Amino acid sequence: MSIENIFSPQDVPIQRVEFGGLIFDVLRLDKIHEGASGNKFFKLKYNFIEASKNGYDTLLTFGGAFSNHIVATAILAKSSGFKSIGIIRGEKVTNPTLELAQRHGMELHFISREEYRIKDSDEFLDKLKAEFQNPYIIPEGGTNDLAIKGTLEIHDYIPKHYNLIAACFGTGGTLAGLINGKAAHQKVLGFSVLKGDWVQDEVKSLIANENSNWQLLTQYHFGGYAKWKEELVDFMMEFHEKTGIPLDPIYTGKMMYGLLMEWKKDKISSDDHILIIHSGGLQGIAGFNQRFGFELAEK
Repeated sequence: MSIENIFSPQDVPIQRVEFGGLIFDVLRLDKIHEGASGNKFFKLKYNFIEASKNGYDTLLTFGGAFSNHIVATAILAKSSGFKSIGIIRGEKVTNPTLELAQRHGMELHFISREEYRIKDSDEFLDKLKAEFQNPYIIPEGGTNDLAIKGTLEIHDYIPKHYNLIAACFGTGGTLAGLINGKAAHQKVLGFSVLKGDWVQDEVKSLIANENSNWQLLTQYHFGGYAKWKEELVDFMMEFHEKTGIPLDPIYTGKMMYGLLMEWKKDKISSDDHILIIHSGGLQGIAGFNQRFGFELAEK
């Protein structure tokens, strides 16, 4: 199967939800691929096509021990005929995320947090190219110009009558694609999972200058990336019980919580036609449950 065919989903369902007094729809990108679902699917598409076009046989990328990006790269690399290498931040560990990546053929290499901080430097990248026989390198989280080209295509699955589109973001590639591809009447609302207002400048650097009518909310991170509180977990469990939609505690759970808080503050109008982007990330729930003793729905 060609790479283009692998990255050509036939259908992405939209689910109507009523929760907390608000009626909205959810674009279920978590259902787009059995193992590599969500926004990563779009972020990797043109990176894979570029690697194939230039004759690479190995992909190398970076991530933490519970990274959705690491798993998605491993799964899609195997199905596309690539070898894959994951450079993992921190001491050597094992967990369901890394075990899944290895089952799909990814070769894992753990580096210190000090080394990881310089992973984007030319010197370190040259070292990796020499050590691993010149692989095609994809940045942490997958965000680059090719990723934004891919995430812009999420709009192919968004009917034009929606005027408010909400999504969570970390590195900003998915949000940038949504902003760059939106229609003039649509507003994009981004929920940051990272702590700090600096993410405003990060997103601005990724989007086309002429785009407007978008807003970032930076107060629903629950302490920062991969941080959480029981209030968030309780919210996610209630949401799944009433809607049947699983959320993850790193990304989509925080976004959905933030959306309902904005609704309660009258920052969102009941007249809006709202579409929420479910960006996947469910593979990490098994490790979260194992580590903290919860029973969040995994799929």
